[in-house]
Amino acid sequence: MKKITGWITGIWLAAGAMAQDHPADPQATKETVNLYHNLKKLVNSGVMFGHQDDLAYGVGWKYVAGKSDVKEAAGDYPAVYGWDLGGLELDNPNNLDGIPFKKMRQYIKEGYERGGVITISWHARSPLGAAKGAWDTTHGTVASILPGGDHHLLYKEWLDKVAAFLLSLKGSKGELIPVLFRPYHELTGNWFWWCRNACTPFEFKTLWRFTIYYLQQEKKVHNLLYVYNTAGDVKTKEEFLERYPDDDMVDMVSFDAYQYEDPRTNDWFVKNTSRVLGLLVEIAQEKNKLSAFAETGYEAIPYANWWTETLLKAIGDHKISYVLVWRNHGFAEWNKKWHYYAPYKGQTSEADFIRFYQLDRTLFEKDVAAKKLYETHTD
Repeated sequence: MKKITGWITGIWLAAGAMAQDHPADPQATKETVNLYHNLKKLVNSGVMFGHQDDLAYGVGWKYVAGKSDVKEAAGDYPAVYGWDLGGLELDNPNNLDGIPFKKMRQYIKEGYERGGVITISWHARSPLGAAKGAWDTTHGTVASILPGGDHHLLYKEWLDKVAAFLLSLKGSKGELIPVLFRPYHELTGNWFWWCRNACTPFEFKTLWRFTIYYLQQEKKVHNLLYVYNTAGDVKTKEEFLERYPDDDMVDMVSFDAYQYEDPRTNDWFVKNTSRVLGLLVEIAQEKNKLSAFAETGYEAIPYANWWTETLLKAIGDHKISYVLVWRNHGFAEWNKKWHYYAPYKGQTSEADFIRFYQLDRTLFEKDVAAKKLYETHTD
């Protein structure tokens, strides 16, 4: 532990004083810096709508060029595209949801070229090799991959693969595509190997700081904005920040929360989301960070007016960068249920989703493309 303590103390000291309004990475690419500043301005215009795996598949289809359930329902693509790297660390050709990484790379480029925003999470398999994958909760897993741990070299090999993929994301001019990178999401939950029931706050902070240090300093990855993400059950600012790795390695604060009960008889989702967003926005303002509702949704959206009468009400007047709903898998064999979170053409909530889309405050791809988020603006 002394070795780890000395290492992380050195990294904190090496970080030095950061510019008050600059990405956490002092060597961030021009496009990444522009995105950071433009997202800061964009919160005054509205909240971007995002969807996980939007271009890859939807309800009843897969890998159809240009297709999107969101676009077919509302006439526009989402402003934010969510993707996941789970499986990349194992050299799998496809991620944990079955998307070939080659296709993912192309979809990321397409969304970026149209002016959309890219966010990437990483459901990394347990480094102890547990069959549960990311959902292993063996205590000591995080400690095993920290400097001095038994699996530290393995973890660096994983980061090499992640870095190679991130550095392969390039636009038509050869520029690196900026990414909102959201590793170790839902960190205050109790279901992943990096969650609070499986490691100490010190261990998590060390994991985060080493990961970002290695990507930036060793692998020269400078096209990332870093997203700190908790579960949606945090009660206080202190709880939200208990594992926060410090301002010099975070650009955005966020949380995830899903609707489970019928919103017509249970208002927990609206009340809880509003409460946590209040904490989130306050923290973001104090620390001069971006903020987001990084994952949400109501599986199969059985309530026809969920978009305007539940989600919009939950967000309220809070100024956040984006809200992202989870993927449209379709019928799930694992539980014999429909598993999707955005409407498709003809779905029960389609009409309300169109009303949601038409609001001035909700931003989709055409809206953000007009803002030219990757360019420098002097105003």
